[in-house]
Formats: sequence, structure tokens, C-alpha cells
Amino acid sequence: MRRILLPVLLAVVVLSSCCNKCENQDVAVKKNYIPEFGKLTSDVMTPEVLWSFGRIGGMDVSPDGKSVLYGVSYYNTPEDASYRDLYLVAVDGGEPVQLTDTPEKEFSAVWRPDGKKIGYLSAKSGDVQLWEMNPDGTENKQVSNVAGGISGFKYAPDLSKIFYTKDVKLDQTVNDMHPDLPNANARIETDIMYRHWDHWHDFKYSHIFIADYKDGVLGEGKDIMPGERFDSPMNPWGGVEQISWSMDSKKLAYSCKKMVGKAYALSTNSAVYMYDIESGKTIDFTPDYKGYDKNPTFSPDGKYMAWESMERDGYEADQIRLMVADLATGKVTNYSAEWEQNAEGLSWSSDSKSIYFISDHHATDEIYQLILADGKINKLTEGIHNYQAVVEAGKYLVAQKVSMSQPAELYRVDPETGKDTPLTTVNAKLLNQLEYGKVEKRWMKTTDGKEMLTWVIYPPHFDPNKKYPAILYCQGGPQGTVSQFWSYRWNFQMMAANGYIVVAPNRRGLPGFGMEWLEQISKDYGGQNIKDYLTAIDEVAKEPYVDETRLGAVGASYGGFSVFYLAGHHQKRFKAFISHCGIFNFEAMYTTTEEMWFENWDVGGAYWDKANKAAQRSYSFSPHKFVQNWDTPLMVVHGGKDFRIPYTQGMGAYNAAILKGLPARFLYFPEENHWVLRPQNGILWQREFKGWLDKWLK
Repeated sequence: MRRILLPVLLAVVVLSSCCNKCENQDVAVKKNYIPEFGKLTSDVMTPEVLWSFGRIGGMDVSPDGKSVLYGVSYYNTPEDASYRDLYLVAVDGGEPVQLTDTPEKEFSAVWRPDGKKIGYLSAKSGDVQLWEMNPDGTENKQVSNVAGGISGFKYAPDLSKIFYTKDVKLDQTVNDMHPDLPNANARIETDIMYRHWDHWHDFKYSHIFIADYKDGVLGEGKDIMPGERFDSPMNPWGGVEQISWSMDSKKLAYSCKKMVGKAYALSTNSAVYMYDIESGKTIDFTPDYKGYDKNPTFSPDGKYMAWESMERDGYEADQIRLMVADLATGKVTNYSAEWEQNAEGLSWSSDSKSIYFISDHHATDEIYQLILADGKINKLTEGIHNYQAVVEAGKYLVAQKVSMSQPAELYRVDPETGKDTPLTTVNAKLLNQLEYGKVEKRWMKTTDGKEMLTWVIYPPHFDPNKKYPAILYCQGGPQGTVSQFWSYRWNFQMMAANGYIVVAPNRRGLPGFGMEWLEQISKDYGGQNIKDYLTAIDEVAKEPYVDETRLGAVGASYGGFSVFYLAGHHQKRFKAFISHCGIFNFEAMYTTTEEMWFENWDVGGAYWDKANKAAQRSYSFSPHKFVQNWDTPLMVVHGGKDFRIPYTQGMGAYNAAILKGLPARFLYFPEENHWVLRPQNGILWQREFKGWLDKWLK
């Protein structure tokens, strides 16, 4: 069992191992304490406690539908590192069994189709390779020995083959071009898209390889994308969910955007490709679809293939449609044609008659079921929560669920009633010692007469007879939902535990409220959604327990832009601002970001296109044009590896505040990207966040 040290906060009374036939047990036990046996000294959450929660992910149901395989990660703050181990729990319930306990991370674990082995990835041998073990965690054996390691894999249904993904170097570095200058440290670029999200292009491309497999022995892999300067899975977030075996193990469907440089930066037109193993030929299965097409999955009877599709090229927040192709006739049906919600995480029923998926509706993510015969979509669950993934397991479903008051756990769900039963309680020992604030759902009338859902989160031990400061939470995206998510940075219960009432509106531009509500924000960044923000904070500020003289506004990404924009337009409402990786100068952003399709769609085009009225209106909203109105203390946070919104945006805003003579603070993380991912940086972020708000609002 992987453990984490909680200095001061946890009094450890027992030190033991809970693993079942684990290897390297002594190493693991010596490294960390066990959080389950710790006792907190306070019932109010702190950053240290927040970072001690176990993080569940990667569930996979056994072929017989009786067991669920999953992983749990723990963060060791003193080591500034994480550890991940694998577990098994019965669908009928009972105590989970720990399968691994090693100094390495075991991840991407899946059941072999025959149920006799579990395959997983580990870097135990140096590079990341495929390993297998028995379902009880014994007899761990390395299966692959691929030079440079692999990044993902899946077994063929008939167990005759495995596909794996690995990086292939196809481009030349400066040192390759000038071998007599081995110490030269430079790059030469002739196109854009040379960096993406948080890394510079490394002259390599992720390719799919297929290799024969038999009884734990892997043959030599064949690259099915030879010489192609494209990635599958796609950057930056794609995994093996973008690649799928046909049920007869004769074809492989995969997602890829076969473009480079400027063309890649301007388009979201990815496709689902079909590779035939016998002929070695690849066809574009979705040539007529112009937006994102990804995550293909075949029905168990082999007759259909479903995938997620967006209609419009360049619009990354377009509706995610549920498409199903009849493989015999080629007919494709869009089951979202009369439906305005997204369909994500598609999972077939065992009888191939329906598809389960997750969709956001009115700020919660629920489980839905599509019935293929009549095209009917049924909502199976209802509650104040977010389901994140769902898979059929016999007569039940197994799903991962979070809320604003609980990190992810696994549940057994009855599809007939929607009732769920917890299968895991990874964080129960800590959660049971904490007092959480009430989460309240409110509908508010906006300035244009529409209804807006706003979450209000109260401090623990809330006393309505007292006066509390309040903070307005501004969401990123801009089309990112304010649902029942659990975050390890923008955690509403953590903010409330600091003694604040948190106001989190589902302002214009968010999914779950229809396409008109979602799309209104494009090319209107300084318009209606800003009015929605002010409606939310003004309404809550009317409450007798809110001190309207102590209001703050915080947010990241588009939320960070919102904070910068509000700083020039808030009319004395706020006493403190915090902006994380926010857009400050729209013109500079246009030519320094990487995914140009986003800028062209949401802003409307280039700033030099003076005849483009929509774009020119967008640039008129740039926060840097309103610095003359800034009059409020401002904290700016940014990561050095954030290439979506380069750190110079944050630096520009901070410098402007200083030059204006305002109290300002710049928190810069050289090694972080658009988020804060390392434990000690994460705790530092929380401390600085609280410290700045406390200074000006308390």
C-alpha cells in the first residue's frame, strides 16, 4: 500500500503493510506512513490534508463482470513525489485487495481478455514496459522489451496480438544537421506548432505498433504509421482510449489528426482511421466529418462502431455527438441530432443493444443510456455529484464518482433505479474526520432575463448570525463546466475551509444548459458572461451573513482573464483579486499561443484584420486596455511551462499593477504548466492563495 507522510497533522499509531503477496514490501513500508491510521488535529481541511487524499483512476471490469481493477495514487509531500499501486474489488462488494506495493508506479492496468492475467505498465526495468501478473498479484513478469519503452497498449480480443504505442524519431535536431557541433544548444523552426501545451516538440511522433502475442511472449512490433509525422494518440491529452481493436481482431481503429505545422495549429479536424492487418492498408473512416472525431469503440457483437464527434472544424467546445456506424452497410447514425448535450466516455452493453455514457446537464455529470433500436436516450442517475466513467459489470454498472465534497471513489450502480453503492472508500478515514461546508444550488435571474444556476459553498461550522467575506469564482475554458468537480487546486471546500463563502456561477458559455447558452460567449468575452458574474456576486452579497465590503474575485485561464477584466470594470465591488494563468493582452496572446484554432474561433481572427468587425470587437475587451481603471490589490500566478497562455501574460499584468502603484504579488512556478501538479508547489499555491485573500478580506 502506498503511503503519504502528513507531518504534524497525522499522528500515526500503527505501521504495517496491507498488501496481498506484494513485492518490495520493506522498501515501501520504510518510505512512508499510512494515512488510514492517522488522526487529524482539526476537522477543518488544510492544504496538507487536501494533498493527502488517495486518487483513484483507471478502472477496468474483469471479463466475467465480477471484479474491478483500479489504481490509487498517493502524494508524498516531503519527497515531492507520487506513488501508484493497483487494487481489486468485487462488484458485489467487500474489502479491496491490494495487488502491488512497489517503489515504482503501476499504471494503465487492464484485464487480459481471457481473465487469467492482468497487464500493466511499469518502469521497473528502466524504461516503461508491459508487465503481467496473476489476478491475485503474484508472478509479475515483464512481457515487452521495446527499445525506448512504450506509452500504452491493448490486447486483441482473440489474444493473438497486442498493439502498443511508442515515440518514433523522424525529424532532425540541430546536432543531427550539424554533427560537428555536438554541444550546440539551439532549435531551428520553419513552421508553427513547434511547442504544445507544456513541452517543445521533441522531433518524435507517437506511433502505433502491432505485435504477435502468445502466452506472455511478445513478438516484434510493426509500425502501422511508417514515416508519418503524425501522432496517435493525439497530443496533448490522448490515451489508448483513442485506439480500438475490432472484435474479430483483424482491424484497428485509431484517432489521428494528420496535419503538421500551421495546418495543425489552425484545425481541429481529426479523423478515425481503420487499419486492416491482413492488407496493411489504412482508410479514413470519417472523411466527411470536419471537427474532432475520436475514441472509437466496437460493439461486442462486432456489428457496430461508435465514436465521439464534433461537427465544426476549429471549434474545440462544439457539441460532442454520439455517432454509430453499421459496419456491414456503412450507414452512420447521429444519435445526438435531436439532443443538445455532450456524450462522452462511450461504453457498450454486453448485448450490443445500448451504449452507456456520461453527460453534463445543469451542472452535474450523470450516466445516460442510448437504446439503439429506437434512438431513445435515458437518464439513469440524478444527484449532486459528477460521474466520470461508467462500464457495465453483469447486471450492474461500475462508475467513478466525485462531488465538491468528496474525491473520486468507485460505485456499483443499478441501471434500473439509478441507486449507487460504494465499492471503494479510499479516503473515508480522512473524510470522516472533516467538517465540510454546505453546497447549495441557486437559480438567479440574469440581466437579460434568463435563469442561471450558481453554486454557493458555505464555510464549515457556518453561523448565519455572523458576517463572512465572499469570493467570486471565475471558471476557465471558457467553456469548462462548473459542475460537481473535485479539484486539488480550485477546490471549493478548501476555499470555504479558509473562512469564505464561495460563489461559483454557471455563467454564459458553459455546457449543460443548451447550445445557445454555451455558444453565446464566443466573440463576446467582455459581454454577457461578465454581467452574469456580477449578477451572481451581487445576489449573494445581499444575504445578511455576507459582508459586501469584503468581496474578492479569483480564477484561472479564461477565469484569469475574467479577473483582469473585472479589475478594470468592477465599480469598487471587490477588495482583492487573484488571477492564475490569465489572458492579459489579447494581441500578444494571438501570436504567442499554439492552438490557433481556439483564437480564431473564440476571438474571431487576427488583430491585424481591421475589416473583421467581430475580431476587432473581441480585441476591444483586452484587459490591458483598462489598466488605467485598476485600483485593487492583485495577485498573479503563472507557470513557466504554460504554452497555452504564456507566462509573459501574467508578468505583464503584474508589472502593470506595480507601475500603477497597486499592492501586487507575483507567484511564478518555473516548472509548472497551466496547472500546478507537484505536491509542494500545490501546497505553496494554497498557502499563498489563502494568505493574499486573508490580507485584504479579513
